[in-house]
Amino acid sequence: MEYPRQITAIQAAAILISSIIGVGVLPLPLFAVRAADTGATLVTVLAILLASFGLWLITRLGMRFPTLSFVEYSELILGKWLAMIGTVLVVLFFGILTSLAAREFGEVVITAVLKKTPLEITVIVMLLLATLSSRSDITTFTYIHHFYLPIIVFPAILIVALSLKNAQLVSMLPIWGNNPNPHSMVQGILIVAALFQASFVYTMVIPAMRNPKRAMISSFWGMIIAGGLYLSIVIASVGVFGSEETSNLLWPTLELAKTTTLPGNILERLDAAFLAVWVTAVFTTLFSTYYFTIHTFSKMIRLRDHKVLSLFILPFLFAAAMYPENILHMYEIISLVGRMGLLVTVAYPLLLLIVASIRRKKG
Repeated sequence: MEYPRQITAIQAAAILISSIIGVGVLPLPLFAVRAADTGATLVTVLAILLASFGLWLITRLGMRFPTLSFVEYSELILGKWLAMIGTVLVVLFFGILTSLAAREFGEVVITAVLKKTPLEITVIVMLLLATLSSRSDITTFTYIHHFYLPIIVFPAILIVALSLKNAQLVSMLPIWGNNPNPHSMVQGILIVAALFQASFVYTMVIPAMRNPKRAMISSFWGMIIAGGLYLSIVIASVGVFGSEETSNLLWPTLELAKTTTLPGNILERLDAAFLAVWVTAVFTTLFSTYYFTIHTFSKMIRLRDHKVLSLFILPFLFAAAMYPENILHMYEIISLVGRMGLLVTVAYPLLLLIVASIRRKKG
């Protein structure tokens, strides 16, 4: 199938960065600290390496089949029926990921900003925004990500950089954590790596790139920037609050923004500005996962256009978003779904690449 080859390498990296940086920014230090105490930095680094391996796998597959979508080369490698099972799992996983991200967004908004607004309203508004935006083509999808990237990255870097002046190195020692528990660390690595799973949308970006041979360079820079920002957030949170205090905060990154001031006390608290940036980041991530879900589903059932599916799946995603009973239940589900999702976003592409190499399949 022919794709409009209009996406540049820089735009591809922009899609990766704005897709990865999303709702998980707020609880990220909490996940890392609960896994390894002062070893949160080490857990985050290992999680970034695991996520980078998953991204390398889908990039290799995309470069091996530069004119085919994920659904098409899966069928070429495994056969139609086996590939359909894998594709259904991918669609279901990203549908659930989208709904949980919308629910997490709603919980943060009604807790920190709009305290009298019903949860259902905030969730459905964000889902509707993603629904309407996802009716565009891949070129518009790219332009939206490219436009919002500076709005997301530069303020986030500024806030982290300003907060680091209050950090203390001793709070992050020992680097491997106090009384390290290997099982807990592995769990933490998987949970933090799951925050990078939106990078799987790269499978639909590579066929639309002007030069698919540069896909690996784009994925490298995309992961370096997004992973570097995530790592710096963990370092700043643990360095400022310490591991004990961080483990007692529901959203450590938001608390970090509250304690950060601009030089000269121009703004004594940056949490309002940070939340504005965070809402934009949540939208771009939701937009990516929503778009990828209906795009992949349309390829699987052989539709010419994915637009008809945008409103069709909305009720199902809203129902899934409202399933968790409260915040704690929601994060339990997010942790479980995120770890299980690595089978879809890492193990499945690894299987495809191994089988494609054995069978010598190429695009």
